[in-house]
Amino acid sequence: MSSVRTLGNVEQTWCRAVACGTGSTVLALQMGKPESKLPLLHQVLKKLLHSHPLLRSKLHYNPSTRDFSFLSPASAPPLAIQNHDIPTTADLLLRLSTKQSSDLPPCHLITEHELNDSQWRNPNSFPCSGADVIHAAMYALSETQSIVAVRLHASVCDRTTAESILREMMELVVEVEGGRKFAGIDNGGEGSSGIEALVPRGAGKKTLWAHGVDMLGYSVSSLRLSNLKFKNTKVARYSEVVRFKMDTHQTALVLAGCKSRGIKLCGALAASGLIAAHSTSGKLNKKYGVVTLIDTRSLLHPTLSTDHFGYYQLAILNTHAINGGEELWDLAERSYSQFARDKKHNTHFSDMADLSFLMRKAMENPSLTASSSLRTSLISVFEDPVIDNTREMKREIGVEDYIGCSSTHGVGPSIAIFDTIRNGELDCACVYPAPLHSRDQMVQLMDHMKKILVDGSY
Repeated sequence: MSSVRTLGNVEQTWCRAVACGTGSTVLALQMGKPESKLPLLHQVLKKLLHSHPLLRSKLHYNPSTRDFSFLSPASAPPLAIQNHDIPTTADLLLRLSTKQSSDLPPCHLITEHELNDSQWRNPNSFPCSGADVIHAAMYALSETQSIVAVRLHASVCDRTTAESILREMMELVVEVEGGRKFAGIDNGGEGSSGIEALVPRGAGKKTLWAHGVDMLGYSVSSLRLSNLKFKNTKVARYSEVVRFKMDTHQTALVLAGCKSRGIKLCGALAASGLIAAHSTSGKLNKKYGVVTLIDTRSLLHPTLSTDHFGYYQLAILNTHAINGGEELWDLAERSYSQFARDKKHNTHFSDMADLSFLMRKAMENPSLTASSSLRTSLISVFEDPVIDNTREMKREIGVEDYIGCSSTHGVGPSIAIFDTIRNGELDCACVYPAPLHSRDQMVQLMDHMKKILVDGSY
């Protein structure tokens, strides 16, 4: 007998976002392991799903009410893994690479391919028993290399969940291959409640009048916000990725600059993005939107551990007037201070219903956004970067590279930055909607952002 939980308002909104192209999370790992290691992946995923009941859930859609719910079956078959042999993978990579104007490595191409899969695009096509919320595939590159790709639905996966899945999968590979055992996880009650049921008493309180005033303010502000120049507004959109990296010295300088000013990296990333984007506008004064995403697990009641999978991420939207004469650290301090003040006042909780409503309205009425672009801000950043110090474990199990990010070609920002500090080096996967923005345009923008950060830190 299956148990059923109707999704909360935030989860419902993200289900609609996934259907229009935003919120599918992809973890792609390039491994020094052959296709013959497919049984190892089966074992790892079996253990992962055993530990996390939410990943075994099925996503059900009721077309009459237009509501989504989780079905938790008493028993479920093993997760099927889509296997692509060497010739099939080679053909796919050839097709993907011929569409590009630049030479992208296989892990990058596979990431973009997975981000644009249409598995969850049409909820009306979901089986009566519900759709899987996780998908796995193995792409054989050669006799000694392969790429493992895991794709997850936003209703069960925010960035903290993705980070935990990556870590747990690597630990499980070590265990399955006969290595050391790792500590157990703390995820009791996983998936039993949406975020609304866990907001601390009073934190999300707002009068009806205040809701109305804030929604009007958000609506008017969003219409006045400036955007990065659009390249093509007519063609159907898809997600593409640009990566930018810094070495340990450059990263240390930027982090030291943040620390000395009492701000977080998100402030510097947002500021460099604002300055770089405004430099392409040719106008003096413009207003831009910055969305900062917060992992709320430690702020909920009761608090949740990072092992507790699900969507517990909320946003704060700030607007910034830019005139072209801003200095990196002055703008970074201003940007971060505005965000920190709003967070202190629990804006992420009090405004979550308003932002969800406006997000839905934009999806239902794209013409409310500039050129029907569905762009709701210039840039999105995370309050905290992922800190990855697992170099030795990756070497042990053969991970050569990995990318983790989410699709954004539905509703969302022009630039979504997924930042990781890997063994002291900043590595950002920047996702954008194409062909609304072009790869050349975004490469130039990322290069400019990096230059602003590096030059401003010396």
